Amino acid sequence: MRFLMIGGFLGAGKTTTLARLARHYVAAGQKVALVTNDQAYGLVDTQSLRSQGFDVGEVPGACFCCKFTDLIDTVAELSAEHRPDIILAEPVGSCTDLVSTVLRPLANLYGDDYELAPLAVLCKPEHGERILEEGHTGFSPQAAYLFLKQLEEAELIVLNKIDKLDAPKREKLLQLLSQRFPEKPIVSLSAKEGHGFEDFLGHLEGTSSLDRPAMEIDYDIYAEGEAELGWLNATVKVTGKESNASPWPLDGFVAALVETLAMDFSRVELEPGHVKVLGSSLTEEGNLVNAVANWVALGEAVELSVASNSNVEEADILINARIASDPTAIADTVASAIERVAKSSNLARELISLQHFSPARPEPTHRMTS
Repeated sequence: MRFLMIGGFLGAGKTTTLARLARHYVAAGQKVALVTNDQAYGLVDTQSLRSQGFDVGEVPGACFCCKFTDLIDTVAELSAEHRPDIILAEPVGSCTDLVSTVLRPLANLYGDDYELAPLAVLCKPEHGERILEEGHTGFSPQAAYLFLKQLEEAELIVLNKIDKLDAPKREKLLQLLSQRFPEKPIVSLSAKEGHGFEDFLGHLEGTSSLDRPAMEIDYDIYAEGEAELGWLNATVKVTGKESNASPWPLDGFVAALVETLAMDFSRVELEPGHVKVLGSSLTEEGNLVNAVANWVALGEAVELSVASNSNVEEADILINARIASDPTAIADTVASAIERVAKSSNLARELISLQHFSPARPEPTHRMTS
């Protein structure tokens, strides 16, 4: 099987990129399976990809490097059921050192089973310019360190979301990337619109160059950067009140919730890695409809990335957030936002579950430097 991993910082557009890649390979007659990864269970990315009809396995609880055996087991299960030609893998957005902790172990321990594609890393433009210029980023130096280390180990750097960039800003980012990483190929991409996709595909051909020197990384700084980005996962049931029994717009509720969270976090200048909200509901015909909204940086607009175009009577709301803040403060803000948006929409809400924590220190199962 061909194993293709797309890295990149939180909110860089990895899920959108993987979905476009999957559609391309399926259209070319190949069988595709995807593996998502994050710090806990209940991922918006997993549900969003499954809703698009893809076979998706999930490795929750820590990054691929710390859950290497789970990654192998998940791929084996997908292989037994679906016999994919290509595995598309999405690591945690704050994870780095993937060559030494994922790709080299795959090659050394399971080389007969996998062909490893070059490691592509998406550059998130919303934070790229600020971090590459080493100015104010909204993150600590430790979190910015993770962003730069991800790009350093890439075999291909991909400036994503160019549909959101005017020509001068795009050229400035490309110049900053080429100055910092002059030896690396750099391509431009809009995974959402498809601009630059053929060039991107061409660079993914071939195999990963694992004989290059291992990247030097300070795991103390790595751990501090991970811990700074508090993690939250919540599920909420939203229904119409007896006084408001008519269907209500799912897209509007999801967008309003993310916009409220963006305003609340912006008011106290807490920088997001990402905020993702998925709303799911069954229509009267039994069809599943989904709405997804995202927010990825201070000063950036909220985006309704998936529209359901549906009015519903009830919905399950899934919230994933990574914010540069204390997890308890994140949880309080999210709980307050849910209550206020439901009240303003005259809807009832029931908090089903809420997890919040600082990620633990990365402890890779394997770290192979050659």
